[in-house]
Amino acid sequence: MEETLQQPKNKSRAAIKAIIFASFIIGAVFLIRYTPIKNYLTAEELSSFLEAVGLWAPLIYIVIYAVGVCLFLPGTLLTGLGAAIFGSYWGFLYVWIGAMIGSSAAFFIGRTLGRDFAASLIGDKLKKYDDAIERNGFATVLYLRLVYFPFTPMNFGMGLTKVQFWDYFAGTGLGIIVGTFIFTFFIGTLKEVWASGNWGELVSFKVFFSIALFVFSFFIPKIIKKIKRDGNSSAIFRQD
Repeated sequence: MEETLQQPKNKSRAAIKAIIFASFIIGAVFLIRYTPIKNYLTAEELSSFLEAVGLWAPLIYIVIYAVGVCLFLPGTLLTGLGAAIFGSYWGFLYVWIGAMIGSSAAFFIGRTLGRDFAASLIGDKLKKYDDAIERNGFATVLYLRLVYFPFTPMNFGMGLTKVQFWDYFAGTGLGIIVGTFIFTFFIGTLKEVWASGNWGELVSFKVFFSIALFVFSFFIPKIIKKIKRDGNSSAIFRQD
């Protein structure tokens, strides 16, 4: 009897949290796109602000990146800004740290506010996929990061599944390294040439290497998918 009474309360609590979660998502998108705040979130404004804060710039940039991830701020803007201000290597480090903090925060928001409601909607057919994600969390997250699944939606979405946080954290940390480094190295290299004013450096090895890496990054998802297909095919033949 007590369990019967408790069930509607749990469903009601889950529904309330889901409404808060949906309101947060809608509010974040509205805040960034349709309020005066968007005027301060341009590359020029953010760059001027970070240059003005001096030694605090790396820490403040990481905080901005982490919050930006949760508020659906375009990752390419923040990543490119980091590479342009801090250079290829420090820019990569600060971007990676900011992305990890932001993705972890978004995961916990999704897990805290949306997981219960999502679980109540999962039927028998979907439950097996949810269980599979829990068993293979690291591999699933790593694969989706390597094929460039949309970053912010995945952060919140994974919080709705049964995946363990540390599997999610490790898969994200490893999965975004390649793409992040390639993009920051490319932007940072071009910024160095621009800042030096020596346009002859455009034909240097470093510039060509950065361009080659950048072009290669577009083929990474196809390569990963092909490897996964070949791996699945091999598994089928072994079973036969």
